[in-house]
Amino acid sequence: MNSRTGWSAEIDFAGIPARCADDARLANGDIKQTRVLIPYPPAMADPCTGRLIIDDFASKFAEIRRESEQAIAQLDADELRRSLDGDVNSIAITMKHVGGNLRSRFADFLTTDGEKPTRDREGEFVDDFPPCEPGRAAAVATWNAGWTTLESTLAQLTDADLDRVVKIRGVDHTVTRALARSLAHMAYHQGQIVLIARILRGPAQWKTISIPRGGTAQRHAEMGFNPGAPRA
Repeated sequence: MNSRTGWSAEIDFAGIPARCADDARLANGDIKQTRVLIPYPPAMADPCTGRLIIDDFASKFAEIRRESEQAIAQLDADELRRSLDGDVNSIAITMKHVGGNLRSRFADFLTTDGEKPTRDREGEFVDDFPPCEPGRAAAVATWNAGWTTLESTLAQLTDADLDRVVKIRGVDHTVTRALARSLAHMAYHQGQIVLIARILRGPAQWKTISIPRGGTAQRHAEMGFNPGAPRA
């Protein structure tokens, strides 16, 4: 057991190429602090490419963005700006906040604090967009700018960067922790966006983003998956 991390060195490396498994161990037999090596099925990415974990992060971020945008696309410009009760943030405000947060966190990610002096976090919660469609376009633009910043940074990272240390508001984070923190934050706001959009659209007009009620068996059939079948 690594006393610093609490991770066991007794990890099953079955299915991982021997070179990667050997590289994962320190001289004392412990696992490198930031390496989480799990046997991946042969159909998944080669663990020795150098981006296995980063690509997983990128995939989940992309999923969060895609499903959020599927909800956003179902609303008109007025609905995007509407608060459910006059106090809850509208989707446009959430988009502005997400955009500002991602730009601040991931611009010059490895070399500067994630809370940039140029960021106006309080301003992210003020709806100062122009009326109607120009306002929608402005909200989408700030949203896109944040995601583009994140995606550009992820494209430059490899798994070798995961144990590097970055700062957020002066607090040290490994790259792994900073990415996990942001992933959880984005998923939180995705849930808000989808729920508010679902309420505003109403059941008759809402287009389900995930598996619809009563559709589980059909989805399993489309995947060729039988939950009752023995595991291979």
